Amino acid sequence: MLAFRTEIRNSPQEQTLKIYLKDTSLYQKLKSLLETINEVRIVEIQESISRNRVEENVTIFRNEGSSINILKEKVDTFLESYFDKK
Repeated sequence: MLAFRTEIRNSPQEQTLKIYLKDTSLYQKLKSLLETINEVRIVEIQESISRNRVEENVTIFRNEGSSINILKEKVDTFLESYFDKK
């Protein structure tokens, strides 16, 4: 299983990026690191509502005017680098 998975989610208000981690103990540490990415406005740790998912996920809200696709690429690259070092 991969260490993480990201997906773009559409809500009535705005698009967000969800991150699901295999090791949920890393959420707090990664939250602080993800907040340093320029396109990121807010990073929240949220309880997952749907079945067949981990208990929690990280939700990233982007800065206004930032592309959700570019944000996803940056977050994926960041996480790949982070987990390659572990």
